[in-house]
Amino acid sequence: MADEKIHWADLLADKIIKERGKKDQYVCASGITPSGTVHIGNFREIITVDLVVKALRDKGKKVRFIYSWDDYDRFRKVPKNMPKQDLLKKYIGIPVVDTPDVFGCHKSYADHLEKELEESLPAVNIKPEFIYQHKMYRACKYAKEIKYVLNNKEKIREILNKYKDKELLPGDWWPAGIYCEKCKTDNTKILDYDNEYKLSYECDCGFSNEIDFRKKGIVKLSWRVDWPMRQHIEKVDFEPAGKEHYQHPGGSRITSNETYAVLYNDMKHPIDLKYDFVILKGIGGKISSSLGNVITLNDCLEVYQPEIVRFLFAGTRPNTEFAISFDLDVVKIYEDFDRLEEKYYNDDKIDERDKRIYELSCIKIESKKPERIGFRHMTMLVQIYDDLKKISKDKKILERAQCARNWIEKYAPEEFKFKIHEKISKEILKLLDKKQKDSLKLLKEILEKKRFDEKSLFNEFYEICKTTEISNVDFFRGAYLALIGKEKGPRLASFILAIGKEKVVKLLKEAK
Repeated sequence: MADEKIHWADLLADKIIKERGKKDQYVCASGITPSGTVHIGNFREIITVDLVVKALRDKGKKVRFIYSWDDYDRFRKVPKNMPKQDLLKKYIGIPVVDTPDVFGCHKSYADHLEKELEESLPAVNIKPEFIYQHKMYRACKYAKEIKYVLNNKEKIREILNKYKDKELLPGDWWPAGIYCEKCKTDNTKILDYDNEYKLSYECDCGFSNEIDFRKKGIVKLSWRVDWPMRQHIEKVDFEPAGKEHYQHPGGSRITSNETYAVLYNDMKHPIDLKYDFVILKGIGGKISSSLGNVITLNDCLEVYQPEIVRFLFAGTRPNTEFAISFDLDVVKIYEDFDRLEEKYYNDDKIDERDKRIYELSCIKIESKKPERIGFRHMTMLVQIYDDLKKISKDKKILERAQCARNWIEKYAPEEFKFKIHEKISKEILKLLDKKQKDSLKLLKEILEKKRFDEKSLFNEFYEICKTTEISNVDFFRGAYLALIGKEKGPRLASFILAIGKEKVVKLLKEAK
């Protein structure tokens, strides 16, 4: 991917077509175990696949985008951000799908976390086909594949042991586990296998049995084997993975690729892509659901419009770590997007990569440039108007207005926040000196007599300063104190026009 002029998603789409050959349909995959909140770091994998899917479709290719919920995995660890910790601890070792919803609103713990993500994805125009692995396993859909894997366990053990210096997998190791029919945990041991479909097992709880896994869907392949098995039967062409899966020679993606090649006599394992962590600015390190420091897609959509969320990822190479910010950087990110949009519609010299970043960011590409109000200006307007519909009737502008209001209420630094006075208090009047009061009186008189746009009003400020012999700094300080009780505020000319001359004149009459 050395060509900086072409977007990485388009380069990857070209690679898939070249290496996987001409196909009626290409398959791109992603997935996760819903063991904790599906956070914005996990979302990076989903949108990475989505961007490649869109690049393939833009080249006229038919693509199937599948997302696997590995909800038949065992529940391993209780995330710190979950309620009812003691209750959840009782379900360690039981399938995630059989763990109760501690929020009390869904069928299970897994279902709650799955629906939380599924319901947020359409907002950013991501619509994968969801596969629920507990349904596949319990319906015995993988019986033939399980038999094949069990009969090739020595090949798999050899691959895994190759990367171990000690604690080698023993000869009685099996690349599968069984959920006990009595206690429902996977605290079981396989005792015997007939090389067909019958397994005998015993559990730590004392229960033992022989089962036919064509009829009882309680056998689950270990995940390093489950992964290539499903990639093979789903005919996956592309599936990325986080860099933690590549961090050492025996990393799970490395061994999965090798297992795929050995099991299926095919070195053409799915094309992969290593993506880096998403961090929370000011916290450091990767986001972790087990540690509880999570930001979800929904959290991001409270502050960032859908196209801005997509822009954050489309404009960043997958192998680059970046931060999701909720501080003052939010304003800059919106400004960066608005500048890119302006270039897309009005600059014939826009380079191809920037053009593609914009196209891949958009939910829908409009025939003409959408109406926008800059985010910085919007943060002022949402504090002036209680009813956002007074700002605009345009749906996208109102969407940005709500994001600005959410940011002001939850994350904005104090200098961005204000409340317009209903009247100037005695305490504020004591802070104003004679020159400031004289300048505000002159400002009131000018506003009463003339109509202004932002530029002409701004020029009047300096005439007022000359006439009253006040410094620019003291004039602005006095104006902000009178209007909002703070020494600084939004750009004064646009602020006055947004508040309305009548209300400002009424307030300034009190500055005596």
